Amino acid sequence: MISSDVIRGYNDTIILYLLLEKESYGYEISKRIKELSDEKYIIKETTLYSAFNRLLKKGFIESFHKEQTFGKKRTYYKITEAGLRFYKEKCREWELTKDVINQFIKEEFR
Repeated sequence: MISSDVIRGYNDTIILYLLLEKESYGYEISKRIKELSDEKYIIKETTLYSAFNRLLKKGFIESFHKEQTFGKKRTYYKITEAGLRFYKEKCREWELTKDVINQFIKEEFR
């Protein structure tokens, strides 16, 4: 299981990655994170919705409602052009971070 402290700075990147695939809603995104990480990372609901609010305020995602079965509405999210630029920046930042941290990881402890 991954510590939430370690991955905190990359929740936005993870969510944006999933929204690159298709527009989606909270439960589905949470489920995909769990599946794609082989259950090594389970995002808490409060963390997920806090990230949605932050991404909405920055204009990196947009929300809209869709009717579901039995007339219920569900909030969906989709990535914006600004979100795509931010995602690309975070990917470059991750590569740099990974290179730096790898310098401090001894081979025998991997």
